[in-house]
Amino acid sequence: MSTLRFHAVKASLKRKPLKIKDKKRRSEIFGANVFNEVAMRQYLTKTALNSVLEAIEKGTKINRHVADHISTGMKEWAISKGATHYTHWFQPLTGATAEKHDAFFETIGDGLAIEKFGGNQLVQQEPDASSFPNGGIRNTFEARGYTAWDPTSPAFIYDKTLCIPTVFVAYTGEALDFKTPLLRALQAVDNAAVAVCKYFDKNVKRVSTSLGWEQEYFLIDAALASSRPDILFTGKTLLGHSPAKGQQLDDHYFGTIPARAMSYMRDLEHQCMLLGIPVKTRHNEVAPNQFELAPIFEEANLAVDHNTLLMDIMQKIAKRHGFTVLMHEKPFAGVNGSGKHNNWSLSTNTGVNLLSPGKTPMSNLQFLTFFINTIKAVQTHEELLRAAIASASNDHRLGANEAPPAIISIFIGKQLTKVLGELETVTKGKLSPKEITDLKLNVVGKIPEVILDNTDRNRTSSFAFTGNKFEFRAVGSTANCANPMTVLSTIVAKQLKDFKVEVDELIDKKTMKKDDAIFNVLREYIKTSKAILFEGNGYSEAWEKEAKKRGLSNNKTTPEALKIKKAKSTIELFDSLGVMNKVESESRYEIEIEDYSLHIQIESRVIADIARNHVVPTAVRYQNILLENVTGLKSIYGEKFKDYAKAQLVLIEEISEHIETINTTVTKMTEARKVCNKETSLEKRADGYCNMVKPLFEDIRYHCDKLEIMIDDELWPLTKYRELLFTK
Repeated sequence: MSTLRFHAVKASLKRKPLKIKDKKRRSEIFGANVFNEVAMRQYLTKTALNSVLEAIEKGTKINRHVADHISTGMKEWAISKGATHYTHWFQPLTGATAEKHDAFFETIGDGLAIEKFGGNQLVQQEPDASSFPNGGIRNTFEARGYTAWDPTSPAFIYDKTLCIPTVFVAYTGEALDFKTPLLRALQAVDNAAVAVCKYFDKNVKRVSTSLGWEQEYFLIDAALASSRPDILFTGKTLLGHSPAKGQQLDDHYFGTIPARAMSYMRDLEHQCMLLGIPVKTRHNEVAPNQFELAPIFEEANLAVDHNTLLMDIMQKIAKRHGFTVLMHEKPFAGVNGSGKHNNWSLSTNTGVNLLSPGKTPMSNLQFLTFFINTIKAVQTHEELLRAAIASASNDHRLGANEAPPAIISIFIGKQLTKVLGELETVTKGKLSPKEITDLKLNVVGKIPEVILDNTDRNRTSSFAFTGNKFEFRAVGSTANCANPMTVLSTIVAKQLKDFKVEVDELIDKKTMKKDDAIFNVLREYIKTSKAILFEGNGYSEAWEKEAKKRGLSNNKTTPEALKIKKAKSTIELFDSLGVMNKVESESRYEIEIEDYSLHIQIESRVIADIARNHVVPTAVRYQNILLENVTGLKSIYGEKFKDYAKAQLVLIEEISEHIETINTTVTKMTEARKVCNKETSLEKRADGYCNMVKPLFEDIRYHCDKLEIMIDDELWPLTKYRELLFTK
């Protein structure tokens, strides 16, 4: 008997749901561990409070003297909540969060000590930055990096530590994190959108980006997960034969949530409430043991921080419940993987969602302006948007008949397609009074009714309009939302700036009225953006052929997709808007392309280890049992033994063939890996891992999975899919 596997199964079957008591209403505990405006009003002076609020609302800098008052109030609040330490909480380019804890403690001589936390400790810290990815921005021995407080994302307490969200930059000023470019991109789209909003409402002073993410994940019993080396090291299974029953009956989707999972969710949601993460929705997803949670929309920077924090606390709370959370985009073959849909919109300080129609033709023209400009931005930069969600793990999911394909397209529904078709026929130049009237009454004026009836959704579209927002469906479940949000915000900001220039030129040079100029520019955008609009099945070969005709990219692998990031046009785009300079852009390309190679390298080593140290020895052991059986039959029946040992002899031969192929392919893969590792070019190394190493995984897996269904279940060492997916 395979001891570890069966002990793990036995342990998992003994687990009971933890009892979680909801002592208070969620509204009462929401944000209790967050230094939000309620807490600030209690612990800060009026001057300090106003300084923080202005920094949040207007982006103004906080005076260092005022920072001392803020830090004192923050410290007293944190200590009153039981906090003993503080940390600058940041998001380096590792994909995980980082923190270094310091105590609210300082000696003052004569054996005495005090709790201390000054403005300098709040505003800036200097962590050792030597081992974080930097993409060539600095040498390893140049360790200095700075974290700087981001007042737009409130501090919070977790595990008795005051966590202060910060940016992370190099000594030379370049960004070494996800947050810094995101903040710059949000500022860029704010500036560009406000300028366009002035056409419709002079009172608009600020446009904020809102984000609502949907986090999909698997819950696997911790003992079962620990029995699988591939899950431990890669977050996914590299081997495993599909069980007889998977997701084909659709009986898990939106079904009754299992008791242990429900207990975990309630515990997680309680922690989310304390931390101000407004989670609202929970449900079973398509695959067995797959689930989803989603929050209420928030300002994008805060939403990104909350999702990043959530992924961390999900793992910590899972341990209490005897679970391991798998966030990998494709942890199991044969069942759906996990995504993280990013629902994106723009809202003004006057309370208007710019992607939601209003009650008047003027508000609807504003809606059309932002709606069509977003489409145009995606059309122009679809390859860059694809690169924003590229990773070794997401490559497994995109286009796998369960998620959007690698081709970026936009779904807007038949009714809105019809509206754009009518707008495309707008007269070039000045519009006649009748045409303006017809447009506003019969086209623009009826948009709210159109959207109300336009309830269909296309699950194969990577970028879909869903009523009052765009849903970027292709984002992977492990992704930091900052990356796709930075790219999306940047390309929309660039497009809005270009739009305003074109409209102003028509108004100034051709003396057109504002509405005429807007309609004229939008008409041209509709014509040039048709290629990106697609209403059909994104999984079909016909769409791939059609997309190629339209000039759309189909970068199916990360090395292909990332190449656009080093293009001159991309570097100029980010630099022109102040989002990232040339050094920062190039460094991110290097980090991401190297990250791809490292992930495939690790998977290659793990699959080789499992195949040779777990699967092959088990196959040989079972083969020996069969040989003993055949020898026994021969000793009893003599030459007639072949009549009684036909099946055993066939099995022995088949097992030998599988063992031979596994060993040969593992050797071939190891040699290919050595070739890749000697390659000094990061790009060529990634291409090698993609085209020489990774394709061999499937060959090894195929033969290992065949052995799984041939070998005695009592001998098989790896926890099987049926146990991983159906142990509740």
